Amino acid sequence: MIPSLPLFHRIAGQPVIVLGTGDAAEAKRRLVARAGGIVIEELKEGIDKGARLAFIAHDDAASAEADTIRARCAGLLVNATDRPDLCDFTVPSLLDRAPVLIAIGTGGASAGLAKALRLRLELLLPQRLGALADALYAARAALRARWPNAGDRRRALDAALGEGGALDPLREASADAVDGWLAGANDAAPAGTDEIVLRSADPEDLTLREARLLGSADVVVYEPGVPATVLDRARADAVRVEGGESTPHAGLTIIVRSPR
Repeated sequence: MIPSLPLFHRIAGQPVIVLGTGDAAEAKRRLVARAGGIVIEELKEGIDKGARLAFIAHDDAASAEADTIRARCAGLLVNATDRPDLCDFTVPSLLDRAPVLIAIGTGGASAGLAKALRLRLELLLPQRLGALADALYAARAALRARWPNAGDRRRALDAALGEGGALDPLREASADAVDGWLAGANDAAPAGTDEIVLRSADPEDLTLREARLLGSADVVVYEPGVPATVLDRARADAVRVEGGESTPHAGLTIIVRSPR
């Protein structure tokens, strides 16, 4: 089970309450402004203007708790700086390759760890990753025309975006390759059935190929005893069937056998 549900909240042009003084409050004001939100520094004014989010950065614990209660009673979601017990949501460390955003959160456990992970990922992800996303967005009509079937379209994209694929997102030039890939693309990889026999209940023991198969599967058929942490590596919208034997479904079916 994940401890919280990650969401990207659009606040451009919307009022957002930020209370408090000092570095922490200023950092939240900059964050809201960066996302296009309108910073409101008074709780009642923000409520009257229809704010949905509040950042509360008081140094005084009693003031933070009091304003959190007032904001919640007005129906707002609250982030209270350095007080995870008062938070309805936490603020992740953001890696920005707009329109691609990667949010790294620790549930308030360690902002330093989230930042360290972000800095490592900054070194791996090309600056033009966002340009690849824009190119794929612009190619949506051409993608649908090339592969009218959604499953075929997804499998073709999975193959192109995979490691070493024509549109490998870790390659700087992939954004410029979309049109050429569409013009010369082969048909999507055929659907079929594959099998994964687990060596242990630890999802970290999956090979790269097995993790890739799970991430691409349309249907996951699994034996009793397969841990949920392994099944969580599959797409959220993949069909899950408990039983251990293949059943008729369209698309790529992966059979997962429990650890021996």
